[in-house]
Amino acid sequence: MENIKIGAVVAEFNYDITHMMLELAKEHAKFLGSEITEVIAVPGVFDMPLAIKKLLEQDNIDAVITLGAVIEGSTSHDEIVVQHASRKIADLALEYDKPVSLGISGPGMTRLEAHQRVEYAKRAVEAVVKMVERLK
Repeated sequence: MENIKIGAVVAEFNYDITHMMLELAKEHAKFLGSEITEVIAVPGVFDMPLAIKKLLEQDNIDAVITLGAVIEGSTSHDEIVVQHASRKIADLALEYDKPVSLGISGPGMTRLEAHQRVEYAKRAVEAVVKMVERLK
């Protein structure tokens, strides 16, 4: 199996959670015979699309994972952030013909629920590895 090169875009917002997600993603990528070769930290989930685009433009990146935690606030801001980010993330995967996984937990969750969903990082890695292998 070829060593799949993965780029990661990680939100700094809720960094206590997203940092754990990144470390878990790196370990799981290695377990799957792949590697996270480049990481771009962005302020928040809404800021991810430009960084994803920069990674997808690189010939040495096979796929991109996104890692973030959008916690519910007192308004519907969390829903708007995830909705718009996820739509653009899907658009970028289609535009660049490379897998981009949605490793973003939320919206509508508490901080405790976000900590319980750190494992979503593993799912994000598994999704892009499977997609790269299946689209060869």
